Amino acid sequence: MQENLENIGSNLSEIIKSIISTSRKNIYQKVNQQLILTYWQIGSEIVAAEQKNKIDSTTSRQIILRLSKILTNEIGKGFSRANLFNMRKFYITYPDVQSLTGHLSWTHICELLIIEDNDKRSFYEKESVNSSWSVRELKRQINSSLYERLLLSQGKNNKEKVLQLAQKGQELSQPEDLIKDPYVFEFLGIPENKPLLEKEFEAKLIRHIEEFLLELGRGFMFVGSQQRITINNTHYYVDMVFYNKILRSYILIELKTTKLNIADGGQLNTYLNYYRTEINESDDNPPIGIILCAEKDEITAEYILDGFQNKVFASKYVTILPDKKTLVEEVEHVLKEDVTKLP
Repeated sequence: MQENLENIGSNLSEIIKSIISTSRKNIYQKVNQQLILTYWQIGSEIVAAEQKNKIDSTTSRQIILRLSKILTNEIGKGFSRANLFNMRKFYITYPDVQSLTGHLSWTHICELLIIEDNDKRSFYEKESVNSSWSVRELKRQINSSLYERLLLSQGKNNKEKVLQLAQKGQELSQPEDLIKDPYVFEFLGIPENKPLLEKEFEAKLIRHIEEFLLELGRGFMFVGSQQRITINNTHYYVDMVFYNKILRSYILIELKTTKLNIADGGQLNTYLNYYRTEINESDDNPPIGIILCAEKDEITAEYILDGFQNKVFASKYVTILPDKKTLVEEVEHVLKEDVTKLP
């Protein structure tokens, strides 16, 4: 009887905790939605006053500074000059506030407002919602130039790819969609060009598995490292194995702290054949292989990876944040090339 009462109490406590958790989440969403709507309306009033009184940018700055002092004294925190400028910019940038309310926090929005390019901002907005990024994760992805890296990852780019990323974020419908080039592992704290053993590299990635999963992208789950496979009584070990729940595929990653070489493709293709035959369940899609290497050139990679039945990719990794200016210039160059090729 006592045991039964304890079970009832335990089950009831779990139900009540679930109710409270859901209620708190709903309250937060409603408060957040109202806060964002309030800030948008404040931005609307500031812009309307500027237009009505034909106020120039210099005068507007003076008025906002004065407004900040009044509101801070009479209402409290949250109305700094920078925040009021963000409210103004928020109204101008997002004329349809309903597209944002309930999905992102004000801190998310302030990070997005820094981005001037509309397509790039729209991409990070969509990915923040789709991937449930925290503000810290959003800032990291912006700083690592994720948008530019995705545009350049498939080598050949076009205006349609820009439009797709802006409208929907990163879509995962085929293996090629999850590949980045380069991958950025600045979170490992490794100086550029420092010699690194593969075992040390793997250990660092495992210690920073949350950051590694963020860099890999949406839908990745870590299965394990040094996963043993046995072929004809000989043991082999896959460096790192993941499962992507969106593509429903195992992702096998081999780490190479040297330049991509001929043997790397055949090795990983062998592992993929084993997984496809021995590990895959009936509802799994074919496994995908990624070679993360310190260096590669496109022509050599094409010869090494072409012709396999399995999907095998090679991407370079870097351990410092890429130069944003260089990446932006590369994207602009590729887009200009696409325009010149149009009939």
